[in-house]
Amino acid sequence: MTASKMDETQQSNGTTPEVEMVETDLLIVGAGPAGASLACFLAQHGLKGIMLASTPSTADTPRAHITNMAALECLRDIGLEEACKNAAVKGDCMLHTRWCRSMTGEEFGRIYSWGNDPARAGDYDAASPCSHVDIPQTVLEPILVKHATHNGFSCRFDTSFISFEKRSDGSIVSKIQDNLSKHTYYIKSRYLFGCDGGRSQIMRQLQIPLLKKPGQGLATNVLVKVELGEAVKHRIGNLHWVMSPDEESYPFGWTAIVRMVKPWNEWMFILLPAPGAGVDFSPTHEEYLNCVKKMVGDDSLPVEILGVSKWFVNETVAEYYSDGNIFCLGDAVHRHPPFNGLGSNTCIQDAYNLAWKIAYVMKEKADPALLDSYSPERQPVGASVIARANQGLRDHQHVWDALGMLGSSLEIRKKQFAELSEATPGGKERRENLRIAIEGTSTEFHGVGVEMNQRYESNAVYLSDEGSRPPLPANPVLHYAITTYPGSRLPHAWLNTRCPEKPISTIDLAGHGRFTLITGIGGEKWKTAAAGASAMVGVEFQAYSIGWMQDYEDVYSDWARRREIEEDGCILVRPDRFVAWRCHSMIDSPKEKLVHVLKTILGKSTDS
Repeated sequence: MTASKMDETQQSNGTTPEVEMVETDLLIVGAGPAGASLACFLAQHGLKGIMLASTPSTADTPRAHITNMAALECLRDIGLEEACKNAAVKGDCMLHTRWCRSMTGEEFGRIYSWGNDPARAGDYDAASPCSHVDIPQTVLEPILVKHATHNGFSCRFDTSFISFEKRSDGSIVSKIQDNLSKHTYYIKSRYLFGCDGGRSQIMRQLQIPLLKKPGQGLATNVLVKVELGEAVKHRIGNLHWVMSPDEESYPFGWTAIVRMVKPWNEWMFILLPAPGAGVDFSPTHEEYLNCVKKMVGDDSLPVEILGVSKWFVNETVAEYYSDGNIFCLGDAVHRHPPFNGLGSNTCIQDAYNLAWKIAYVMKEKADPALLDSYSPERQPVGASVIARANQGLRDHQHVWDALGMLGSSLEIRKKQFAELSEATPGGKERRENLRIAIEGTSTEFHGVGVEMNQRYESNAVYLSDEGSRPPLPANPVLHYAITTYPGSRLPHAWLNTRCPEKPISTIDLAGHGRFTLITGIGGEKWKTAAAGASAMVGVEFQAYSIGWMQDYEDVYSDWARRREIEEDGCILVRPDRFVAWRCHSMIDSPKEKLVHVLKTILGKSTDS
């Protein structure tokens, strides 16, 4: 990065003052999970740039908190998984989600959460070498920003992006303001990345259409300090739905999701208003405090409100994510409630998908056409995420109904709630409805499928040798379809060496900014072909053989069950660990075929 002074004509006064112009290849607007992780992934490829944040620091409220396996696999690739695990909440704090009258009072029901159901443990173990962790955004962002700034990206806080201008030479000039000095200057970049959240100025200026569905109303985050360690000793969980079906409630706090932030003395009370109550609420501090105290349920416990913020439940996704050399990601392009814990995770995966493509184009390993694959691959993911998150909220209505929360009057609600205790056909039916409704929320709390079933279709996936794509499971939200079909994530399987050492996942063989080829017994020619193709195409390559007496042993035979090819076939994996192509068995001229596939994926001419 260099800085220079350039003369730029300003029409306002007819003079030509000297205006500061900073030059960089990469300008990231936003230092949240999307922007900071993008900087980290770009830095993995040795790239440098500038990251801007309009705020004075990283996040000051713990908005996102669940980091799932798919996102952790991305961070694992750059060595940050351990830092996240060390900073995450310890122990079994994510064990349950509960429905209760108050945090210290009676409980109505509970469900195992985030892979902790013994009946689902095998599904999670098969899906990934990583496990879900609870790491608040206030903790995750500093880890990402620190890593990025230590590896080539400068971060300018208290700095606002104003607008951009595309130049005839393909560059982008962005107008920037230092919020402290009010000094305005310009940054000239080769690429611009809009990671600037739900109110993205870059999205507005690009005028990218947004696909919107009617929102589901208002929510209010109330950050609370209250010691509940003794109260939750036997009701461990990081999410607690609090409601009083047979009592009057505050219209702005009809029910709440109480989320553990720090065990067990800091909590986020996410207040939801009563159906039909509207959004025009302006409660006083005292009203918020009384509402929270009622939900805590023990007047002897001191309660302190640390902060209050409102937000709207959106169901919005951008029609496309990029325009030329400007790319948008994260909340700028997909906006939804926090159900299923998909928000920051999707931001990180947007960045992981895009970073290697930017790096390959900048290093002339790929044609710029490779960048056209970003939006077709990630926009459908964003669309599915916003649909699932909003459906997750709607799924809870069945629980509310079974508990009597949706009765049209307090008298009716009391009657319906009381019916749960009655030895009558109506009571039996209501209890069964409650059981089924709680079980139905497993699509939120055990949605390994929606987290891992991402399927890419673009010019960066080679499908010419394939038949039709295998169908997803009957419930693709709950269950993950492990497959090596191109466009799917590389399956995880634990491997070892002939004389066992520390196990290694197939996931760890791939990534690291390079293409990877995996074969088996009889596939020696693929490894030779990989070396030749690497030299001809100009991309870094690594090839491994898995099987009896090979580079790695398939110790549990999981890879044999999951690879879907013959031992002498091969699987080509992209730098983002998605399968680019596969060949079911050995073929004649493997090097020529591999060169052709690589050039096709990278947008290079296949004539030479």
